[in-house]
Amino acid sequence: MSHFKRLPLSTAITVGLLSLSTQLHAAGFAIIEHSASGMGNAFAGAAAIADDASTAWFNPAGLTRLTRPQLVVSGHIISPVADFTDKGSNVNPALTGGVVPGSLGGANDDGGKLAFVPNLYYSRPFRGDMTFGLAINAPFGLETEYDDDWVGRYHGLKSGVITLNINPSVGWKINDTVAVGGGVSIQYVKAELTSAIDSAALCLKLANGDPAQIANCGAAGLSTPGNVADDSKAELESDNWDLGFNLGALFTISDRTRIGVAYRSEITQDTSGTADFTVNSKLQPFIDGANAQLAPFGKAVLKDSDINATVSLPASFSISGAHQLNDKILLLADITWTGWSSFDELRIKYASGQDDSVTDESWDDVLRYSIGLNYKMDDKLTLRTGLAFDEEAIPDPQHRTPRIPGNDRTWVSVGAGYQWRDNARLDFGYSHLFVDDTPIDHTDDNGYALRGVYEASVDIVSAQLTWNF
Repeated sequence: MSHFKRLPLSTAITVGLLSLSTQLHAAGFAIIEHSASGMGNAFAGAAAIADDASTAWFNPAGLTRLTRPQLVVSGHIISPVADFTDKGSNVNPALTGGVVPGSLGGANDDGGKLAFVPNLYYSRPFRGDMTFGLAINAPFGLETEYDDDWVGRYHGLKSGVITLNINPSVGWKINDTVAVGGGVSIQYVKAELTSAIDSAALCLKLANGDPAQIANCGAAGLSTPGNVADDSKAELESDNWDLGFNLGALFTISDRTRIGVAYRSEITQDTSGTADFTVNSKLQPFIDGANAQLAPFGKAVLKDSDINATVSLPASFSISGAHQLNDKILLLADITWTGWSSFDELRIKYASGQDDSVTDESWDDVLRYSIGLNYKMDDKLTLRTGLAFDEEAIPDPQHRTPRIPGNDRTWVSVGAGYQWRDNARLDFGYSHLFVDDTPIDHTDDNGYALRGVYEASVDIVSAQLTWNF
């Protein structure tokens, strides 16, 4: 995951996680954009349709339906909007004589960042009843970025998470009715988080009520909390490799109907990295003095440090159906459970001896529901559409942060597949995600409250080339 800093006062960086775009496209910070062919159906029936090598990700048992070696390359352009409107954010009232409403100055901002998500899949039959598959994609991701003067700068400026998942697998056709499959996920995560630090507030905190020290802060020009011109900055990075597994089964009920089930394991990432601080010149003498006093006790303030953090990326389970209604129409449906309750807290440990930074997450398990339809116009052209509803894992506005300002999403998707050559197909998909207005009322460890509403939406455009050898 990443890093955050817990000091006597500000530095705390409230979580951001492993991903690629705000108002993410599945629950929490999961990424579901794993094929353009599936995009057109809002990924309905993903564990049952098994019509290209992307099934190596969605359900490895589906690999047994592919009779020739195949390569799939796809990419997705994700354009999120996350417009924040402030509704009375404030600095810690203990630092402002009890004044609360609107006491945190700064601009509104849109944290959404354009992102590109690629996928690559390969499949090859062997031994008659078995097929090898390889999936390379990004199952989790996030990127939000705000201007340095935005009102929530002490909660977060930039949050960037990248994941790479390399997933070899094998599908085995037991008989004409049942196929099973399984694989191993070799997963890399890297996160970068930045946030502003309120230099005046930290100076006053370090003064610990001593009138002389408070006067020194004032003499240095650090008497008014929330002054963006005096802000310091925290930059945190960490990464890790770890392992998980996936299993699947595909049941061919009849020539027209298939049911697929798929499971992905939880992966616990024990990451390591660094926390680096850029301290305002007015604040630096106070930090130096504090660290000189704290050093004998193995403590520190705003001191560059190695860090360790652990985060559990959730398990998931899908049930999908595909039914060929007639020669033209294929009906699709899916329910996917994601076990986000594994993400109950984020704990950061510092080699510098600073206290652990602990953020209560208390996320919920969620469900995603989708239905879709394919219409075969002729031997070359297939049209697709789909609807989905994605529950959000964040339980309430108090647990929501500007790094992951997610909420429930409704998908509307369309797409098309074109048989370009006998051995090559092109697929395109487009989805618009309607996101409920997203309130946030989060108070960080320093007593700073970010209160407001996000107005959000997401547009996704996908393209894919499928090549049979």
